[in-house]
Amino acid sequence: MTGPLRPATLDEAADRLHDPGSMSVETLSTLFAVGAIAIALLVLATVSLRVAATWSAGMRGWWDALVVSAGPIALWLGAAVAVLATAGSLYYSLGAGFEPCELCWYQRIAMYPLSLILVVAAARADRAVGRYAAPIAVVGIALSAYHYLIQQFPDLSAGACSASVPCTAAYVWEFDFVSIPFMAVVSFAAIITALWIDRAHTSAGAQPER
Repeated sequence: MTGPLRPATLDEAADRLHDPGSMSVETLSTLFAVGAIAIALLVLATVSLRVAATWSAGMRGWWDALVVSAGPIALWLGAAVAVLATAGSLYYSLGAGFEPCELCWYQRIAMYPLSLILVVAAARADRAVGRYAAPIAVVGIALSAYHYLIQQFPDLSAGACSASVPCTAAYVWEFDFVSIPFMAVVSFAAIITALWIDRAHTSAGAQPER
């Protein structure tokens, strides 16, 4: 059997999401999903612009303008995404009571340090942060993408997770495609994009503030 697993596959999760006393969980999940979609569109637009800039002088001008305007705050933007992603994951486990699966923990191991590393790097204007933050984000996005894939196609799961907290089940499934691993994919992608813009800004000759 393949196909996305809805939150109803976990009775306890479904009860928390739809119980009138826990309406804030469903409302916040919708807000998180809308935010994730918006950020995903911005990331796709940024990547598309950079690709177009390689063969179009006009697009190159737009890319340069983006680097000049967003470059000075790119690290802060990446830090904000990491902090919000960390806070969101803590809310789901401590506030909503969703027990993280094994793959969720691995993604947290990647995201939580980034929330601290990027804040410190942004405060110190550490333009070398990409050298050690980007590899962590790449590992995180790979784990998140795999997690999202096996939620869509459970038969692809290697069966490493426990039966009581399966990695293939989705506590959150907004708009029929946004789950917690999807939000994680977007968060890691946004962090990588922020580091990319920061590097481009530095390479263009901007001097870091000290």
